[in-house]
Amino acid sequence: MSRVALVTGGTRGIGAAIAKALKAAGYKVAANYGGNDEAAEKFKAETGIPVFKWDVSSYDACAEGVKKVEAEVGAIDVLVNNAGITRDSQLHRMKPEQWTAVINTNLGSLFNMCRQVIEGMRARKFGRIVNISSINGQKGQFGQTNYSAAKAGELGFTKALAQESARSGITVNAICPGYINTEMVQAVPKDVLEKSVLPLIPIGRLGEPEEIARCVVFLASDDAGLMTGSTLTANGGQYFV
Repeated sequence: MSRVALVTGGTRGIGAAIAKALKAAGYKVAANYGGNDEAAEKFKAETGIPVFKWDVSSYDACAEGVKKVEAEVGAIDVLVNNAGITRDSQLHRMKPEQWTAVINTNLGSLFNMCRQVIEGMRARKFGRIVNISSINGQKGQFGQTNYSAAKAGELGFTKALAQESARSGITVNAICPGYINTEMVQAVPKDVLEKSVLPLIPIGRLGEPEEIARCVVFLASDDAGLMTGSTLTANGGQYFV
């Protein structure tokens, strides 16, 4: 029987590429999304991957959502925590709701989601959890104290849960993408990309969502059983750890 993978934020951008790659690798995939019904239905029609709508910043919504996924698709063997938002602002101008929204969605969701699947993974003595962090969680970023704090928190969460779960056959790893060619980056003015972003990337180009997806497929595989608590940096050489 194929293993079941759930990808949060899985109908657009990096998440959609991850969901497609996992399906191509033989997994039964479910994709969560938060708000864009049109994009989700288009993704479902194109891929045949079932989609499930809930807010990952809500513990109760995650509990109900995971129950639906497991009832319709099966017990979750692989969890990819990809969902995330930005609410950029310099700290001296940042509103409390901008801070809270990003921390709850990007970091709080890891607890909300992992808590729903960890007991089942422990009972079955197998699990793969992959958290999609960011280069900005490693180096910080102007105007992103909320986002950088959340993404750095994901790395600490990853290391701690990896230690707790290792003897249960569960690996927990993180990936830190750099600038990836998604809708979010495409919205940056072309001259800003060419003058301020690309010169910082030694390989001279943006990453592609499919390149991050291939990293996830590896970490989800049996071949990656020795890797846990690790951070896989995928940024074209922009930042070394």
